[in-house]
Amino acid sequence: MKNTRIFGMSFASVYPLYIQKAEKKGRTKEEVDEIIFWLTGYYEATLQQQLNNKVDFETFFEQAPQLNPNVSLITGVICGYRVEEIEDKLMQKIRYLDKLVDELAKGKTMEKILRK
Repeated sequence: MKNTRIFGMSFASVYPLYIQKAEKKGRTKEEVDEIIFWLTGYYEATLQQQLNNKVDFETFFEQAPQLNPNVSLITGVICGYRVEEIEDKLMQKIRYLDKLVDELAKGKTMEKILRK
């Protein structure tokens, strides 16, 4: 997995796509935000600040207050790769987020998505 171009992409440019993907399947922006809060430790104001500052993915995850200790429970395939086997830690965090949004769009309950 060498596509490191995403590292420099603005998180704010991809965020609406996460919401769009969820809303197409009858889910909400609030659920997408809850996933981001759970994964990164951001909350509404700090997430909005990151969006306003148009930080890239690398900065977004570097400045995340705390990666959820249960991220190791996120398993499965996204974009043809098993998320638990991705060696690059930043790419793995990005794919964790992709995987969680994907699960939301596929209709999983928030309880299952948030590994409760």
